[in-house]
Amino acid sequence: MTSPDPDGLLAEQLLRLTRRVHRIQKRHLERRELGITPAQSRLLRTLAHYGSPPRMADLAERLEVVPRAVTTLVDGLEASGKVRRVPDPDNRRVIRIELTDEGRAALRELRAARRSAAEEILAPLGDQQRKVLGELLDTLVDGTAAPH
Repeated sequence: MTSPDPDGLLAEQLLRLTRRVHRIQKRHLERRELGITPAQSRLLRTLAHYGSPPRMADLAERLEVVPRAVTTLVDGLEASGKVRRVPDPDNRRVIRIELTDEGRAALRELRAARRSAAEEILAPLGDQQRKVLGELLDTLVDGTAAPH
């Protein structure tokens, strides 16, 4: 008989939770009929964090994907009017990506969908449990021990 592997069980729970979060977020996104894939959603959210329009290479690095993947995502978002390619003012060979007004409106909808999904996921937890979960997740994301 083998003994249970607590870390293995925790890892499995985290993977199951991650899949559930993705499923619920996707459902909330589809309800809003934005026509945006989860990957495009991630690119829009990332783009919104830049002070000025980034280069495709900057986006690829931040998203931790190959540049070709960013090109495909930008192509789709550009076709739907949510982003546009603009020349770099200092180097005409460089293309930068900027949000359009439609892209900013889509971002607002995406944030609302994520909030709705979070409310659904966190509904079984009380305030104190949410606080503890937040602290634990911060510890896992940062990779450092939480202060006692």
